[in-house]
Amino acid sequence: MPVTARIRTRDGWAVSHAVVTVTDMTGTQVLRAEADAEGAVRDGTPLEPGPYTVIVTAVGYAPTASSAIVTASGRAEVGTVTLARVGGAELPPPGPWTVDPAHSSVGAVAQHLGISSVHGRFTDFTAAIEVAPDDVTKSRVEAVIRAASIDTGNAMRDDHLRSADFLDVERYPEITYRSTGLVVAGTDRWTVRGELAMRGVVRPVDLDLAYLGTGADPWGGTRAAFKATTQLRREDFAMNYNQVVQAGIAAIGTTLKVELDVQAVQGESLPQG
Repeated sequence: MPVTARIRTRDGWAVSHAVVTVTDMTGTQVLRAEADAEGAVRDGTPLEPGPYTVIVTAVGYAPTASSAIVTASGRAEVGTVTLARVGGAELPPPGPWTVDPAHSSVGAVAQHLGISSVHGRFTDFTAAIEVAPDDVTKSRVEAVIRAASIDTGNAMRDDHLRSADFLDVERYPEITYRSTGLVVAGTDRWTVRGELAMRGVVRPVDLDLAYLGTGADPWGGTRAAFKATTQLRREDFAMNYNQVVQAGIAAIGTTLKVELDVQAVQGESLPQG
């Protein structure tokens, strides 16, 4: 093969949709090839010996340009080309990912008596992520939370939260979230657009998302980590109960801060064991 190259992200993942263009010293294009599923380019187009410019482009990544020499044998080994994602951090490789509940948390914080916070979490949930291969803004996430799994560390309070005053878990046993889009929000931030269904009400809810990285786990899998936050107004989901303990001071604040810590395993299911 006269021209060979490997296209990778900064995390070492293949960029399967990258395009390699080779021009001669006059700027004339002499070769154009697309990377395969492994991010490899192997093109047999014969080239005359001499210097060339190699340009690598991919949707969502900053283009790169470098020089290469075609030897008398007609070969040019470009080697590994690393692409940086436009607008921020690298993303996990495309395909399905399954959230691991044992190493993830879905938490909420509410103000109490105007002076402190009550922290709670849901202990029973499932979620799946699909990272789009060419256009990351088409990636998707879906999550289902069992409303009755709310845990604030106080049994009496948890029973009240499960009641019709709040989550009404007998009538609405599940809380669901489905994304509708993904947009760049900064150099290391993303905004997930989506719809949250809770207590029979569906509202648009955006998540402020940070991707923390990807790596191998001790069980032979690949994991990606994320953090996400949002704020919800209780009244938007028909949770209007409150108790005024003093003039102008309610027992429970009107907003909830939602905090997500997520580990996802590459693939459509979690490993056994």
